[in-house]
Amino acid sequence: MDTRFRPVSAAVQAAPNTLSVPASAEPFRALDHAKEAFIARLSGGLSPAALALAWSDWLIHLAAAPGKQLELASLGIQDAKRIAGYMVHASRGEYATPLAEPSPADERFRADVWQTEPFRFWQQAFLLTEQWWNNATRGVPGTTRHHEDVVSFGARQGLDVIAPTNFPFSNPEVLQRAAQTFGMSVAQGIGNALEDLQRQASSQPPVGLDQFKVGGNLAITPGKVVFRNHLIELIQYSPATARVLAEPVLIVPAWIMKYYILDLSPHNSLIRYLVEQGHTVFCISWRNVGAEDRDLCLDDYRKLGVMAALDTISAIAPEQRIHATGYCLGGTLLSIAAAAMAGAGDERLASVSLFAAQTDFSEPGELQLFIDDSEVYFLESMMWSQGYLAANQMAGAFQLLQSNDLIWSRIVHDYLLGERAPMIDLMAWNADATRMPYRMHSEYLRRLFLDNDLACGRYQVDGRPVSIRNIRVPLFVVGTERDHIAPWHSVFKIHNLSDTDITFVLTSGGHNAGIVSEPGHPHRHFSLKHTAADDLRVGPEAWMASAIPQEGSWWPTWTGWLAAHSSAKRVAPPPMAGGNGAQVLGDAPGTYVLHA
Repeated sequence: MDTRFRPVSAAVQAAPNTLSVPASAEPFRALDHAKEAFIARLSGGLSPAALALAWSDWLIHLAAAPGKQLELASLGIQDAKRIAGYMVHASRGEYATPLAEPSPADERFRADVWQTEPFRFWQQAFLLTEQWWNNATRGVPGTTRHHEDVVSFGARQGLDVIAPTNFPFSNPEVLQRAAQTFGMSVAQGIGNALEDLQRQASSQPPVGLDQFKVGGNLAITPGKVVFRNHLIELIQYSPATARVLAEPVLIVPAWIMKYYILDLSPHNSLIRYLVEQGHTVFCISWRNVGAEDRDLCLDDYRKLGVMAALDTISAIAPEQRIHATGYCLGGTLLSIAAAAMAGAGDERLASVSLFAAQTDFSEPGELQLFIDDSEVYFLESMMWSQGYLAANQMAGAFQLLQSNDLIWSRIVHDYLLGERAPMIDLMAWNADATRMPYRMHSEYLRRLFLDNDLACGRYQVDGRPVSIRNIRVPLFVVGTERDHIAPWHSVFKIHNLSDTDITFVLTSGGHNAGIVSEPGHPHRHFSLKHTAADDLRVGPEAWMASAIPQEGSWWPTWTGWLAAHSSAKRVAPPPMAGGNGAQVLGDAPGTYVLHA
């Protein structure tokens, strides 16, 4: 029997890193999972138990800390005095010294109209309240650091809800816009809100999404599907130059996203750019799994994904080494595969490039707020009930990480100002949801995220632990400045895991926009530094101080690096598909990317 496809009753036992469950106890564990899955449908996938533990830990320790209580009371009295003084100056028409300044990343109060009263007073009072709550949720003696982070994050989310920017009569920009349009902006905003509610209720796509179509104006770089199995289609892109670099490029995207983030519109397609620079490019397109795939494991993704793709490329371009590239989770998977290959003496890789990909999860940023043992069990129960985790069941957590940018600014812009934000290709791609199978995602969360097995040398492939240190080919690693999913300080930790040459790039932008950073895109910059295998490793801040800042896109730097690590002589493009099981199965973008 194929162990990848187990009956549902075995799913509880199949969950990795959990205590073995006797057969007699399976019905009781199933009841626990069913209860958690029911709650998950009501809570948006966030574990009430995890939140309650965090707030209880903070509150109990705060109640037992008279010094901290006196500190907060003293701070509150000082703030009240400062606010009273501000009001006195403002009532006299005098200039009042600012009580607080928004953080550099806070764009809510940038408009000049926020410097007029009473809006300036409301802004200042809000910012002072933010500062007080930050002090209240930090530095409480005895509180677990993770729980402290959760409470601080929760307090910040609550304050964001009541920010003066979110209400029409306390937001001067909204009032100004309403006056300029004689109230039409208000009517338009109400219309936008009603339209979005109607679309959500009837499961219709967002406004403007019908302007974009995969294979129409998205993912249109010419190519052929040259391999297909249960989990992937492998696309080989048609050459755009008469001669190409001998070593082909394999792209391993994340299965949490559809691959065409790297082949959006023609002007910002990384794949098209590579082909035009004379590279032979292959890209994995992951199948959007269903409930029947519940027991696909993380190693299935390695074998049926990365290794199957490498085998196909080796059949099409025999005796050529391969530049392997991984993005996000695809980069983590590629790191595992490359380490396993190195340990087994498989020398098919010419280099490894990792884009916004973590290999050490000890400091994964704010995403760890949603990942602890309680939350993972909660997610496992939700996946257990349906066989997979849907993208919309994770969307809430990702939006909360950037709530001002992804939630409140949109509400203000679309509903209060009445200005509908136009749909763009990146937003259309983001709305194209995917799913992840129960067992694989559970293994990822427990073995990599919670237990950090890869960085600690405990992650096993074929019964043997793998080590990133065994990867001897050069690495090109990209982190992005405003990444809320794979923070660049976390991505940078590969320096501590590897003994090979590393070229590290820190680019402007976030997790997606920092990677989709085509030449000619305005306001782009990056910093670059090469660390040789025998160089001393330094921390991220020391690296930043010595890195070389550059303007523009990092893409040309990467393609130049690939060329420098390739054979000097260019060759005729390899055939589209070849022997040993590789054949043309259809045109790009294939069929898997179209699965809803």
